[in-house]
Amino acid sequence: MINKSLKDLSQALAARQISSVELSTLFLGRIDRLNPTLNAFVTVDREKSLKMAREADARIAAGTAGPLTGIPIAQKDIFCAEGWTTTCGSKMLANFVSPYDATVIEKMHRDAGLVSLGKTNMDEFAMGSSNETSFFGPVRNPWDTARVPGGSSGGSAAAVAARLAPAATGTDTGGSIRQPAALCNLTGLKPTYGVVSRYGMIAFASSLDQGGPMAASAEDCALLLNTMVGFDERDSTSLDRPVEDYARDLEKPLNGLRIGLPKEFFGEGCDAEVMAAVRAAIAEYEKLGATCVEISLPNSHLSVPAYYVIAPAEASSNLSRFDGVRYGYRAPDYGNLDDMYMKTRAQGFGAEVKRRIMIGAYVLSHGYYDAYYLQAQRIRRLIANDFVEAFKQCDVIMGPTSPSTAFKLGEKAADPVQMYLSDIYTIAVNLAGLPGMSVPCGFVSGLPVGLQLIGNYFAEGQLLNVAHCYQQATDWHLRRPAGVE
Repeated sequence: MINKSLKDLSQALAARQISSVELSTLFLGRIDRLNPTLNAFVTVDREKSLKMAREADARIAAGTAGPLTGIPIAQKDIFCAEGWTTTCGSKMLANFVSPYDATVIEKMHRDAGLVSLGKTNMDEFAMGSSNETSFFGPVRNPWDTARVPGGSSGGSAAAVAARLAPAATGTDTGGSIRQPAALCNLTGLKPTYGVVSRYGMIAFASSLDQGGPMAASAEDCALLLNTMVGFDERDSTSLDRPVEDYARDLEKPLNGLRIGLPKEFFGEGCDAEVMAAVRAAIAEYEKLGATCVEISLPNSHLSVPAYYVIAPAEASSNLSRFDGVRYGYRAPDYGNLDDMYMKTRAQGFGAEVKRRIMIGAYVLSHGYYDAYYLQAQRIRRLIANDFVEAFKQCDVIMGPTSPSTAFKLGEKAADPVQMYLSDIYTIAVNLAGLPGMSVPCGFVSGLPVGLQLIGNYFAEGQLLNVAHCYQQATDWHLRRPAGVE
């Protein structure tokens, strides 16, 4: 059962070949056995999970179950879940028990009947590309436990790759679903900004953050995305538009599909063997009836510097709420209120979070706002305009997800700039608010490689169709890491 797709698990549950309690117990057993090595989960509550499973079994028995009712999944620890510890990978929230559900959690549990297995480890406040900044220690990549799984959704990626869960939620601010999906041989989708509610999703950079699914295949991602989307009046950035069935057009042929290949993505900066795997995947698309056109995203080289002005600026504002007064960590010893603020934040935040808060406060300060923040927002508009022009020539854009395969733990920890460049191909998508996904497309020295697909606004269905057709013709997404069976 551990390697079955969500559709197969749904059919098995409906046919009473297995119960949700039995299925959840199976995955909880794998978590008990493998999580001490991988550190993918930070919170597991067997009783809560099995209670959800029993409720799901009752819905199945009553004939009121949805397509995914009773299927266990992992939740990134950035989503508030009532009664569950919600840490965001930080000492600041290490003991915070959420009093309410995020909209995504509510939709999955209450409406769809999915079962939460627990909360997955992540870079602190989603700030990182390797899952090494977590207060709870680094997550290890199941393909090579000496290497990173990517970040910030590395716990979710490692959990699904090792089949501690059949699917998981993630969030993507600058590539944090797609990059770990690439490094762990998963399919991960970042939807158009505003399609998935951010209510109850602890904020890093509010104009960039977006929740999405992580699973083995595009079909699984489509089914999971169906449970996540929808207008939410509690989120001012939620888009009020008709809800789609993202699994509806998965089998649509790719004849006539125009693939845009940005010349900026196929130059220097990417590992040669990674690029070879990406080009082989594109050649496979041509066999499926697609045609390739060269396009240009002339301002894409500015995406990393623009992002690392805008995102820290928003983070410095969002994280000001963590002050030791209302909830979260409070320094045990202090002299006065100001001293409590300073000691709480100094002790509660990790080094990377402090770095970004300081950068954000600097670029928003008097005398530097115009020179840095305002200029970065202008560049952001230029980057978005580049995509608008590109989509006049093509239907989907392809290129590498990450410039390399998974790097070793600690390899880039002392060099923030090198770490930031891990997201060089993914960040522009968030700045423009576009949908993007990563699909497995090969291996280099036994480590997975991801192909990035970028679509026009609200083209999630088309991206999933394009990914699904490729996965029907290849088996990269079906391969599992050794040693976790």
